[in-house]
Amino acid sequence: MGNFYQSVYDAVSKIPCGKVLSYGDVAKMCGAPRMARQVGWALHVNPFPGKVPCHRVVFADGSLAKGFAFGGSGVQRAMLKEEGVRFLTDDKVDMSVCRWEE
Repeated sequence: MGNFYQSVYDAVSKIPCGKVLSYGDVAKMCGAPRMARQVGWALHVNPFPGKVPCHRVVFADGSLAKGFAFGGSGVQRAMLKEEGVRFLTDDKVDMSVCRWEE
């Protein structure tokens, strides 16, 4: 899993400020489209906090991670809003506008 986790950190590090990707999007970038859940595990144990912007990864429908490792979905929401990410509701990112197209 070590190489996969590193590929997750590398992929997430590319997401620009103000944009997001889903766990599935990140898995596809890593060449493992069926490993979205493992992307979540990799981000949960991110050894590079502050360098790998885990807060920019959300669920496919734009929902925030309820157990966001750095303080819950409220912290994730605040971090994304500060970057200019648009929300449809308090807990869903507008993926049609904010999904990063590499």
